[in-house]
Amino acid sequence: MPSRNSFSSLVAALLVLLVAGCAPLRRAAWTGDEAGNAEGGVAILPLQNLSGGTAPVTELRQELARRLALRGMKILPEAQLEQFMARHRLRYVGGMDAATAQALRRETGARGVLITEVELYRTPFPPRVALTSRLVTTEETPRIVRMESVALSGDDAPGLLGVGLVRRPQEVTDRALQLLAEALTGGKPQPIPRVPLGSDSVYLARPLDPGRSYRVAVLPFFDKGSHGYAGEILALHFIGELVRQGRFQVIEPGTVREDLLRYRIIMEDGVSLADAELLFGMLSTDLILTGEVNDFEDLQGAQAAPKVDFSALLLERSSRRAVWSMGDHRTGMDRVHFFDIGRITTASALAAGMVHQAVEESLGR
Repeated sequence: MPSRNSFSSLVAALLVLLVAGCAPLRRAAWTGDEAGNAEGGVAILPLQNLSGGTAPVTELRQELARRLALRGMKILPEAQLEQFMARHRLRYVGGMDAATAQALRRETGARGVLITEVELYRTPFPPRVALTSRLVTTEETPRIVRMESVALSGDDAPGLLGVGLVRRPQEVTDRALQLLAEALTGGKPQPIPRVPLGSDSVYLARPLDPGRSYRVAVLPFFDKGSHGYAGEILALHFIGELVRQGRFQVIEPGTVREDLLRYRIIMEDGVSLADAELLFGMLSTDLILTGEVNDFEDLQGAQAAPKVDFSALLLERSSRRAVWSMGDHRTGMDRVHFFDIGRITTASALAAGMVHQAVEESLGR
């Protein structure tokens, strides 16, 4: 269970939070084929680098666009997108707010936007790559209709005497881009590793109503470690998991960011009571998910195990309560009992497994 002071004070404060209700919204069913055949196609934004190091984001973007086009997705010409970005002085590529989405649709005809983050890019052996992409509509209210992640390492499957090791970074990168392109266009997503959490890691005050859909805003987690972008990465994994569950309408992070900037809300150490009141009304959301990251580390070298430590809190508008919380620390070696079987090689994959298990338990599964 999380025991952070900021969360404890927030939970107590929310018990007296007075807010109004809002209507549930349905999840869109926009498949990769529909995106590829849409008039105007999909604008592929420049990649946002959250790896904490250097990454060839231009080359990664071009190769991802090429592979998506080969799978039938209609892509907005890069020159047309660059003109739009210059005209609107668009610099932030980690999300899409409503005004920008509408302008993009009106001026270029693009029906969707592909937003991609580089979570990890390492070329020394073993090479490692982690990417997350989401397809967002350019409607009046942008909707996330598909979100996929892939995380690979050259030592994922070393095999007997190391015959399965992949030493060339380009080979790992190409494989990651291909898996991501396939998943975004209706193919099989990369499996999420099973990561059992501690027996006291999840606290469920009250199960969510299984018969209704919830609108949820995921705020960037507060990063207390040294990574620099771990808070954004953890928030992305929660967004992806909630989108995949199908019963949540997750507000596009670009919309959340725009509203935070507009109302000059700065969360230096968690969400305050005043912030929560304002956000529930401003975003017309049923739930707010927030949290903090204590450790998110990819150690370099063969046999090195990643570490992830975070806590999360789900706040419900109607009951004025924190309905769910979790906190846990895991490493990539926790599942290993015999010959490295079950080892998880990247912090991104480990976080995805932890988030998946936490959300499943919150739904009572």
